[in-house]
Amino acid sequence: MVALREVEAPPATAHETKYHVAKGGSGSALDIADFNLWYGPKQALFDNTLSIESGLVTALIGPSGCGKSTLLRSLNRMNDLIDGLTVRGSVSLQGVDIYARSTDVIALRKRMGMVFQKPNPFPMSIFENVIYPLRIDGVRARSILVETAERALRGAALWEEVKDRLDESALGLSGGQQQRLCIARAIVGDPEVLLMDEPCSALDPIATARIEELIDELAGSYTIVIVTHNMQQAARVSQNTAFMYLGRLIEYGETQRVFTDPVAEKTSDYITGRFG
Repeated sequence: MVALREVEAPPATAHETKYHVAKGGSGSALDIADFNLWYGPKQALFDNTLSIESGLVTALIGPSGCGKSTLLRSLNRMNDLIDGLTVRGSVSLQGVDIYARSTDVIALRKRMGMVFQKPNPFPMSIFENVIYPLRIDGVRARSILVETAERALRGAALWEEVKDRLDESALGLSGGQQQRLCIARAIVGDPEVLLMDEPCSALDPIATARIEELIDELAGSYTIVIVTHNMQQAARVSQNTAFMYLGRLIEYGETQRVFTDPVAEKTSDYITGRFG
């Protein structure tokens, strides 16, 4: 169980002052307020506050170990699986605090599709991979499974490549195809939010370009939050960018502005390659 406790986080130093645009309002899908997280006695996130706009792509960038993946996994409570986890603050999905005691975590994760760093297809057919979440939910009608699988594969821009081999093992697909299959599996249940944790880091440049095109196609239909170590990728695919450093949100705003006219000195130093 996740523990909640009152612990004072150390204050931000002058160069760590947060600069962020609080989007909020009806255009907000996720609202993160004063969010802190500890792994046992070690604090990993400090007082992070930002609102993620509905239907847009938001990129989380920063050096390795800065907390961006930890924050991403907090959005669907995947970090709950870690012993000794403690959180303080709130994360709200459409105005409902996901860390409230009344929250159904399984239902929450159905509302948030997740794509991991490395493709993780199951050792089963392409078709069964896609519809696996539906089978877990008890859907048995063949017509619904077939129709939904096709819709998800089309949404992941994979249908034309696999429509004649749906009964073949998913493990026979290329790395890029496997990742798009995982995206199809993530969207088959029609989630509201799609979380992506460095989805292209294990792919070659051609497959990466295809995934980036797919992200662009999916934007609008889903609210997408993507962690990426590749700043050029963040600039290409996102509308908003959050820069994190040592567990803190340093700067957040429109991607073009963050990359061309950063407010925080630390953001400028990272983007221009002075560290990272």
